[in-house]
Amino acid sequence: MTACIIRKVQDGDRSAVVEIFNYFVEHSFAAYPDKKAGDGFFDILKGICRSGVFYVIEAPGSGVIGFGLLRSHQPTEAFNRSSELTYFILPGYNRQGWGTRLLKVIEDDARSLGIGTLLANISSLNEQSLNFHAKNGFVECGRFKHIGRKFGQDFDVIWMQKFL
Repeated sequence: MTACIIRKVQDGDRSAVVEIFNYFVEHSFAAYPDKKAGDGFFDILKGICRSGVFYVIEAPGSGVIGFGLLRSHQPTEAFNRSSELTYFILPGYNRQGWGTRLLKVIEDDARSLGIGTLLANISSLNEQSLNFHAKNGFVECGRFKHIGRKFGQDFDVIWMQKFL
């Protein structure tokens, strides 16, 4: 395992976070947009993260190689005990345990915030993410069929849930 660290996001991580997200926009079904995000996207992420739960994974000599955050599922008090996860790790650094470690940090923060349910929405064409979530205790709890289209392919959006 590469000697990485997980730390809270800082304003200096702006370019790296946006570049990582844009990698997945251009090359995968992990990020839904079909056009690259601008620098302002970082501010959007900071604005939607719940209670400052926004982390990066930093590799010595490579800089930021991944990020993850917790956001509200619905912006009403009735849903305060649930949150959605968002995370991305660059290829070459996945399957080394960093996703699981980042998930653990976010889960610990979620518990401390009184969150009992984590949700993830995943493209049906993102088999790696579906497998990752299942391996880490998430179960499918819903599916919207053929609602997404990217790279000329239709896909389902699968919702997965984990109780903490």
